[in-house]
Amino acid sequence: MNRDYPLEKVRNFGIIAHIDAGKTTISERILFYTGETHKIGEVHEGETVTDWMEQERERGITITAAAITCFWNPTYMGTDTSKKHRFNIIDTPGHIDFTVEVKRSLRVLDGAVVVFDGVAGVEPQSETNWRYADDGAVPRVCFINKLDRMGASFEKSFASILERLNKHAIRMQIPIGLEEKFEGVIDLLKMKAYYFEGEKGTVVREADIPTEYLAEAKKYRAETVEKIVEHDDALMHEYLEGKEIPLETLKATLRKAVIGNKIFPVFTGSALKNKGVQLVLDAVIDYLPSPMDIPPIKGIDPKIGGEVVRHASDTEPFAALAFKLQSDPFVGQLTFFRVYSGTAEAGSYVYNSTTGNKERLSRIVRLQADKREEVKKVFAGEIAAAVGLKDAKTSHTLCDEEHPIVLDPIKFADPVISMRIEPKTKADQEKMGYALKRLADEDPTFRVKSDQETGETVVMGMGELQLEIMVDRMKREFNVEANTGRPQVAYKETITGNAEAEGKYIKQTGGRGQYGHVRIRLKPLDKSMDPEDIPKNTKRYDDFEFINAIKGGVVPQEFITPTEKGVREAMERGIVAGFRMVDVSCELYDGSYHDVDSSEIAFKIAGSMAFQDAAKRARPVLLEPIMKIEVVTPEKFLGEVTGHLSSKRGEVKDVEERGLNKAIRAAVPLAEMFGYITALRSMTEGRASFTMEFDRYQIVPANVAQQIIESRK
Repeated sequence: MNRDYPLEKVRNFGIIAHIDAGKTTISERILFYTGETHKIGEVHEGETVTDWMEQERERGITITAAAITCFWNPTYMGTDTSKKHRFNIIDTPGHIDFTVEVKRSLRVLDGAVVVFDGVAGVEPQSETNWRYADDGAVPRVCFINKLDRMGASFEKSFASILERLNKHAIRMQIPIGLEEKFEGVIDLLKMKAYYFEGEKGTVVREADIPTEYLAEAKKYRAETVEKIVEHDDALMHEYLEGKEIPLETLKATLRKAVIGNKIFPVFTGSALKNKGVQLVLDAVIDYLPSPMDIPPIKGIDPKIGGEVVRHASDTEPFAALAFKLQSDPFVGQLTFFRVYSGTAEAGSYVYNSTTGNKERLSRIVRLQADKREEVKKVFAGEIAAAVGLKDAKTSHTLCDEEHPIVLDPIKFADPVISMRIEPKTKADQEKMGYALKRLADEDPTFRVKSDQETGETVVMGMGELQLEIMVDRMKREFNVEANTGRPQVAYKETITGNAEAEGKYIKQTGGRGQYGHVRIRLKPLDKSMDPEDIPKNTKRYDDFEFINAIKGGVVPQEFITPTEKGVREAMERGIVAGFRMVDVSCELYDGSYHDVDSSEIAFKIAGSMAFQDAAKRARPVLLEPIMKIEVVTPEKFLGEVTGHLSSKRGEVKDVEERGLNKAIRAAVPLAEMFGYITALRSMTEGRASFTMEFDRYQIVPANVAQQIIESRK
């Protein structure tokens, strides 16, 4: 069986944006224009294809990333299907509580369409998503949406991209009219006007640029062309000599620059009014990479430890990354995976190099949001889902056992909020553990743990909405009724000074005793150190490092790892108020052992004792999550809102115009934000709104820390 589309005609891309910028509306237009649906579903009517969960349709927001496959023939190809391309699209959530979906989707996608609200421009989650795309070097095209709305401004939104995201964004279009007078767009490379007519804007009409826009279009075209030719010395030379650069040459040069993340083209329109979406699909073909255009994927050979490379080719050994799990009421667990190289057939076995186990790929399906199309084989560059994989989790590598590879895992942020949860009945108790495990497998930012002291179950996540949705899903999908406590802030602890300590565990009972003895040094972890400069005797983790500085075998090698385990267990228990410690560097530099009595458990206990002693003297402090928030309010409430934020230990960063409103950006401790929406509505007659996302951890002021410590006693 051969692939149905050549690799160079495949585009894997995501649609990413701040909440309510119009991602799902654009996805629905794409499905309609590509012929996948015959009716456009609207978010406000609860009939969208990609927002298929009950909770999504009730709330009008995207919660889980939805994968869709469709085919697009460029706008002016007519019946010539030789130019038709296959799109694998992921529509991602915009709400910060579900940002994990964006991060893991960008890890496996080759490109992204970043959507901006034409009134608000760059918003907080736009910045976070852009940063995730930067981390993965994902090429992007931008779409300034909602130009039909009151207060919309293409130029203000474009300026916010230049100022807050990247100065290498370039105009590809300018709008014809704004707000209720928005009619179409002007293509600056072709110097043509485009109007979207017929039912649902299906007819794209090309026309001459209206006279009143001609001077503006010429001015911006010159800017755009100049920014494109800067990336090719020969073209730059021709341009400076006054030669006209052919359109196809400009597009080819721009494509190369976009794939290299040197230029970010900006398009515009209104998805709700069916204007501009088709030209963005053309831009995806013209400028975003196929799997063949991106660098080969690198990984580690688990057998020999060296680096190995896989190219996007069907003939190379199979390598894929599992990036998402999803419970399906009809087929069980679906494992979404991106194939980087090789092929895999339904019914064959794949090797999970992360766990070392083989599993049968019983069925393979392509996703159309919640609908499935069964396929016999998947090829390099494709995104699909497997049915029946029991051990595969997010970030696991699936590959050919004869040619193993372990791909870099996706890194996820630690939860910032926790909540106690208990089943309502004995029957619910038996089902709750299973339900929580399934939900935690699906979302790596949703964690479950048991409180050792009270025996209670604690769930942790990125925000109140995420925990609320998880409890709701337990009820609807797993028939588990549960009672929940009040959400709590996930504090952490760290040290701010250096200290040394000795841990000695000696226990003598009749017969063989126990003997473990270590000396350690603690200091704050230096996260700025280049990985290449880290000494070989150091084990570096995200928030901890362990340095083995033992000389002369005073502590035998077999007791080094148990000592580290003891230190790490002590870090989990904390020193100040029982919260997990982070960002600590621990150096084991001395100790002693007994030929007979020394054991792993003795050194583990000695390591734990030494750490607790040293940490108490290394100026330990509490850390709290600080949230970036943006409040949009009518101007007359500005003073009251900013004053209220300051009373919550908030720091107002800036205030800007947002149409007829004011947008306030501030940093506020999460502990102060519970129930904020109720207070905000009360202050502003229900006319203000706010968004919030995690920014960083910061030391808690001494007076507040004392209150937290007292409450834990």
